[in-house]
Amino acid sequence: MKYISKNTAETNQFAKDFLDTIEPADKAVVVALHGDLGAGKTAFAQAVGEILGVKENMHSPTFVIMKIYSPVDTECLRGFRNLIHIDAYRLEKDADLLHLGWEEMTKEPENLIFIEWPENVSGTIPADAKKIFFQFIDENTREINYES
Repeated sequence: MKYISKNTAETNQFAKDFLDTIEPADKAVVVALHGDLGAGKTAFAQAVGEILGVKENMHSPTFVIMKIYSPVDTECLRGFRNLIHIDAYRLEKDADLLHLGWEEMTKEPENLIFIEWPENVSGTIPADAKKIFFQFIDENTREINYES
């Protein structure tokens, strides 16, 4: 699915439409967010968090690597208990992600995991991960391509 977003409201709509396509399974749902700096990966993750009822300000976890959100309103979570946002930009190898408890996280069906820069830890990304590609077009426009 190809989508053009020209503003935050359109990105938020794409996030809602995307969430309507997923549901908990027998393990975590992993979503790999691909794209250059400024392409919209974090903005998309923030939109998902807002829809799911996250009350905290969601910032890019570039320096802390991982942030786990457990929304106050569990009904918003659509069957997920945790929204996990990982930024692998500073990771150099798969083992770096494994040290964060990646294997345990991905086994838990109540986890919805968004990982930015998945290419930095490509050997750990499940084959069935959802893939979303963000491309910067201009200051306001992003092209978003989704592969399930």
